[in-house]
Amino acid sequence: MGLLTKLTTDGSNLSINDGLTPAINPLTTPGNSIHSTGIVNNSYSLNGSNVNAIGALVAQYEDGINNPLPQPSNLDLNGITPSQYLNNLPEGGTLIGDTNIATPFG
Repeated sequence: MGLLTKLTTDGSNLSINDGLTPAINPLTTPGNSIHSTGIVNNSYSLNGSNVNAIGALVAQYEDGINNPLPQPSNLDLNGITPSQYLNNLPEGGTLIGDTNIATPFG
């Protein structure tokens, strides 16, 4: 009896699926909104929106390991454009030609 046959017929306490193909993690399928799509109210990883829908997808996935819902990013600027480096050069910095290189040596 081969190992796969033994696993699929007798099972193992070390395997949640006993050698069978596991279910697909719903968070890896196209169209789920755990990752930002640019739509503010449908981007959990960006700002925590639609937490109930993402929580339900996390609950569907069973791999034998506790998979807590990751926290959304704290880097979101809520649609505000960050300041541009060229408008905020280091004190005493200058541009050298068109290469956008700033030097603190002026």
